[in-house]
Order: sequence, then structure tokens, then C-alpha cells
Amino acid sequence: MGEPTILILAAGRSARMRGADKLLMQVDGVAQLRRIALAALATGCPVLVALAPEQTARRAAIHDLPVRVVVVADADEGMAASIRAGVRALPLVGPVMIVPADMPALGEADLQVLIAVQGAQPGMILRGAAQGRPGHPVIFPPDLVGALQGLTGDAGARELIARHADRVQLVPLPRQNAVLDLDTPEEWAEWLRNREAESRGKQ
Repeated sequence: MGEPTILILAAGRSARMRGADKLLMQVDGVAQLRRIALAALATGCPVLVALAPEQTARRAAIHDLPVRVVVVADADEGMAASIRAGVRALPLVGPVMIVPADMPALGEADLQVLIAVQGAQPGMILRGAAQGRPGHPVIFPPDLVGALQGLTGDAGARELIARHADRVQLVPLPRQNAVLDLDTPEEWAEWLRNREAESRGKQ
């Protein structure tokens, strides 16, 4: 069935950041959106990034990367709009990996784990998980990609996954990588402090 196309969902509004943009927060000196795009590209898979038309600063953060930007004209609807736009733009008929752009602990190694499992379990819905708690990324097999076109609202593909619960396989990822997202300035500040302290402790 071939490698998945990676769809990075980056059209959200950062509504709880009180004017800041969580996708432009610096992680190891790199904007979060650029960091996750680089991680996706490092897998060797095709990469799409879904952005709202007015998100010029986010587009600038990845302007020099070999990703395809998908414009989500109806991004205000929520996550489903980004997924629909991304699926319409898929360059190949095959599996798709959906990666929210706001998960700062996800890295290339995590994506590669799911890609390896997908090669062995091509008909399954694969979900990254932390200690049994389902999270992201999620890989959809080719026969379910068309159903992503029918999604609505801000619940993403939750309902589709529930309808095919018998085909869901959780893929354990290290620590909280699969579930950690940060939505407020306070959450970002605390996570960055802890990350810095942990880094100093390893020196």
C-alpha cells in the first residue's frame, strides 16, 4: 500500500494563548510548526500542512521547506475542515497520517514507530498512545481515507474512529509524547521550564 502521506493540522486559532501563537513558540530554538514539519519530512513521506488563508506568519515559518501548504478556507469550522482540505489535496491514493501541529513532544522517532507498524498492519487504524491512553498521530488505511471527506465540526475523526473501533490499534509511544498538547501561555512556560531543567540534569 506504500508509505503514508503526513497531514499536519495547523489551521487552529490558538484561541487560549491570549494573543500569542502556540505554533510559533520556540522549542530548542525552532518554531513548533517548523519543528514538527521537519520531523515529518525526516521520515521521507510526503508532507501536507493545512493552514488558514490569513496565517502568514505560520506560512513564513515553513516557507523554505519542501511541504505542500493546503489552504483551509473554512478553518473556523474546526478540525474537520482541515482534514477535509488535506484529504482533497492528497497526492497519492494510500494511507494518511494525521498529526496535530501543536504537540511539542512528538518527534521523528514517534512518527517512524507508527509508519513501521503500518507496514505490518496496513488495514488498521493506528493511534499513538501513552500508557494506554489514545492520542496522536493517527494513521488511517486507504479504504477509510474517503470517509474523512465527510467529517464535520471540531471533533476531528473521533466519530469515524468510534465506528471502526474493531480496527483500532494503539501504538505505545514514549512518555507523554502521544497526548501532550499545550494550549495556554502558562502551560507552555511550565513545559519549557521543565524541559530546560531536565536537559541541565542530563549534562
